[in-house]
Amino acid sequence: MLALKKWRGSVATLLTLVAAQVCAADDYQQGQLWLQQRMAHSPAQQPARNIIFFLGDGMSITTLTAGRIFQGQQRGEPGEENFLAFERFEHSALIQTYNSNQQTPDSAGTMTALMTGVKTRAGMINIGPEQPRAVCQGSEQYALRSLLQWAQAEGYATGVVTNARITHATPAATYAHSPERNWEGEQDLPAEARQHGCEDIATQLIRQAFPAGLDVALGGGRRNFSDALLAQFDGQLVTARQQLLTAQIENDTPLLGLFADSHMAYAHDRLQSDALTADQPSLPEMTRFALQRLQHLSHGQPRGFVLVVEGARIDHAHHLGNAYRALVETNQLSDSVALAQQLAHDDTLLVVTADHSHTLSMAGYPQRGNPILGLVQQQDDSGQLQPTLASDQQPYTTLGYANGLGSQLRHPDHLHAPELASNQRRVGRLPWLQNSELIADPLHADYCQTALLPTGSETHGSDDVALHARGPGAQWFHGLLEQHSVYHILRRALAAPTQPQEF
Repeated sequence: MLALKKWRGSVATLLTLVAAQVCAADDYQQGQLWLQQRMAHSPAQQPARNIIFFLGDGMSITTLTAGRIFQGQQRGEPGEENFLAFERFEHSALIQTYNSNQQTPDSAGTMTALMTGVKTRAGMINIGPEQPRAVCQGSEQYALRSLLQWAQAEGYATGVVTNARITHATPAATYAHSPERNWEGEQDLPAEARQHGCEDIATQLIRQAFPAGLDVALGGGRRNFSDALLAQFDGQLVTARQQLLTAQIENDTPLLGLFADSHMAYAHDRLQSDALTADQPSLPEMTRFALQRLQHLSHGQPRGFVLVVEGARIDHAHHLGNAYRALVETNQLSDSVALAQQLAHDDTLLVVTADHSHTLSMAGYPQRGNPILGLVQQQDDSGQLQPTLASDQQPYTTLGYANGLGSQLRHPDHLHAPELASNQRRVGRLPWLQNSELIADPLHADYCQTALLPTGSETHGSDDVALHARGPGAQWFHGLLEQHSVYHILRRALAAPTQPQEF
């Protein structure tokens, strides 16, 4: 079997190998050949100067559909005709998301593919698939350079924004290398990792990423940074919303924002709390600051900037089986994209995609304009809306999950609890009716949708995700793409195509 299964090499290298061994060509090589051909036949265009890369963690295609309907209904519209900001972009593609060793992927492996052009194992950050997970020894030889690390070396201004911990798998893949995604802080390193010289992700951010040229990093995760480690940071540290909003844009000092001990609050919860609103900036606010700072740093310079923005909490809400928060977070990401589109210039490539999907489904023949979070309803003979009943004579919602906590019955007092670990529950269908009265409100923000299989946390899905793009180089995003091909297209858009010696 060809060494190509290691997922290494640039498009040019793979094309050469395919031409030499057509009879042995497999799906991986054919996909790369197609990518090279589409680039060769695409019309010439001015290269991009800047890239803004948005990642909706767990933002499946069903999430997009439900998210756009939810957004429209929040404005009092039926919802189905709505578009999220990036869904009006001129170019789109489907992206295959599997890891090198898993049919259903995780965020570390998928973001590594997007940021390095190499597919790897689940759970590993910017380390090639030859290395076993969670083994430090030997991992250095398989380290992969990320898009931001390449950009820093080439003179681009760079930044990363997330509403998760800044050391979490997805943002970490922009700047760190680790054979284990869970080695976020010094306290997480096992003896073997210490013995063989691996550093935790937080330490890499302070001691390696910022000195190498990272300009802005905003998110949560304060607990993974000791005071001694932060004392080594040669830049501006901000820990509250007002500090960020009043920070000087026209400043060349690297800036680190840590706005929560762990993940930042869900957008819904933040807006319900004066304290959280005061303490934590929103995703659009962080996007605005990072974009304007990078625009300042790159103004008049030979190179532009590369900014990565993650809407992380879409994924977390899905894992809870809580569609309400997942859709609110999707709308927050859409708002961030709309803001970036307003502030960006024509020489900027904007890309919006997801790292993987979830098991959210949308079905049941609901009436047009039916609340996307509500019960499936149809008009009866008298024109009144009535809930549609399943074979067990219980109503059901449009949205549901294939697995998760929503398959487990809870006491009515706990039907709206987003954190269910402490609640007594048993496997079975959620009872909606008691004495002909509804005992659960699926429109409630804390409601967890019904799920088919009982699992401690809803899982990722294996299906393709969408990618939307506009700006210079966006024309290369169409059809069905391997996830790691996205990196090669981003580089090509900057007129800096990947070379064999890089891999």
